[in-house]
Amino acid sequence: MPRDRLLLVLCLTSGLQTFSIGAFPALLPEIGRSAGLPYWQLGAVAGAFGFARMLTDVPAGLLMTHHVRRALIAGPVFVLVGIACVALGGSFGWLLVGRVLMGSGHTLGTLGLLTTILRVRAEHRLASALNASEFSAMLGMLGGVGLVGALPGTLSWQAAFVIGCSPIVAAFVSLHALLALLPDDGEGRPWFARSADAAVPSDATRARRGTSALAFAAGCAVALAYATLEQFVIPVRGSREFGLERSGIARLLMLAQLSDTIALLPVGALADRVGTARVLGVVLLSFAAAVAMVGLGPLPMVIGGCVVFGMSMAGWMLPVGLLRAATPASQVAWRTALFRVFVDGGMFLGPFASGLLGPMHPRVLPAALSVALCVVGVMLLARSAAGRPRRAEHLAAASARRGGDDDGRFAG
Repeated sequence: MPRDRLLLVLCLTSGLQTFSIGAFPALLPEIGRSAGLPYWQLGAVAGAFGFARMLTDVPAGLLMTHHVRRALIAGPVFVLVGIACVALGGSFGWLLVGRVLMGSGHTLGTLGLLTTILRVRAEHRLASALNASEFSAMLGMLGGVGLVGALPGTLSWQAAFVIGCSPIVAAFVSLHALLALLPDDGEGRPWFARSADAAVPSDATRARRGTSALAFAAGCAVALAYATLEQFVIPVRGSREFGLERSGIARLLMLAQLSDTIALLPVGALADRVGTARVLGVVLLSFAAAVAMVGLGPLPMVIGGCVVFGMSMAGWMLPVGLLRAATPASQVAWRTALFRVFVDGGMFLGPFASGLLGPMHPRVLPAALSVALCVVGVMLLARSAAGRPRRAEHLAAASARRGGDDDGRFAG
């Protein structure tokens, strides 16, 4: 089917671009030592990626309303230039510029991917399609950290980084196939717009503020926890507290990413079957446990926490599906962009706050994140439980109405 072929090419293009995300964290301690970066600068470099994404989400979302094709073309170009700045610069300023460019490029690619999926798969196994896209991204991240971890430790971090990011070159080939499947309907349309058309009345019935607010809260909490662990806590604790080298840190990150990859497709299928809110609530509670284990425990507990962390990250896309249920079809790109502001704000704030807290208060942020994840998870489960009786009443009423219509027809 054309819809499935489009999803396949989208996933391939996304996966090839995310090698660069996986290649960076395992090299963070070496980058810090090479450039002589203090804690706060190390946190700024790690968080600059998410900060750039946060700043570019809204303009990218406005662009995406009519110009998804152009955004998908620009994305890998920005990432490639950012990789060059990181590898060739080496100083704090160049590292920041490179990470900002990489973050901006990934914003264009991610929002283009999400907008396309939310438009074409809204009524057909949406959670599975979103998790399939995340599955491809995780394969890319796993490939990036795997390449870095397999290289000899004597190789400079610059060379290791370039090799880990190199599959992005192939993304330009798959991008050509992707553009052939997307209509070029942006000609003559405004470059930036909030809505494609006026919202139809049926859309308004789905705009539930409570559901939307919980989707935003869940997305922000997950992003904060993910970025804090992967971009800072795991590499920094592994190096400075447990004495792990590049390969040891890479193995911890790969353990989390492999667990995520294994769980992604089953979690998406389960969400389609039993409901996104219910599955997301359970995922957030398990994420809270993972953050506590990785951020507060000794090395054996950190290893176990990486497994739980990865399995919990299989719910990364579920808040997007929750948000789609409360979003008018004509404003998918705009609302998704607003959601990504919260997500990418968390991606920036997690490692940056960790760098500011530094060695003085290293346990404060993981403890606070565990509590926040628990609160949002319980709220989702409570909302899901409260919604089941109402859905049962609606189904019973609908069944009674159909029964009455049938009796009338038989009587006639």
